[in-house]
Amino acid sequence: MRESFRLLLILLGVVSLLAFALFGWDKLMAKLGRRRIPEAALWGAALFGGGVGACLGMWAFHHKTRKGFFHIGLPLLAALQLGLLAWAQLRA
Repeated sequence: MRESFRLLLILLGVVSLLAFALFGWDKLMAKLGRRRIPEAALWGAALFGGGVGACLGMWAFHHKTRKGFFHIGLPLLAALQLGLLAWAQLRA
């Protein structure tokens, strides 16, 4: 495995963990009635490589599942990012 692909994989993994944690934290704050994470920040983490983690966080915490933009957009974004990762692996 080439070093550049390995670094890309690590980057996507770290950002996905961050996105997953953000969804969990936002759900907890929603339950407690406290200050929430802006939706733009959740999308930002997803767009910058955390699509898989954001999607898993949405499903694991049952958070933002009723919002169509999240419900449809995050799985599509995760699929796109996984497809790009597969393409990068084939080119490595």
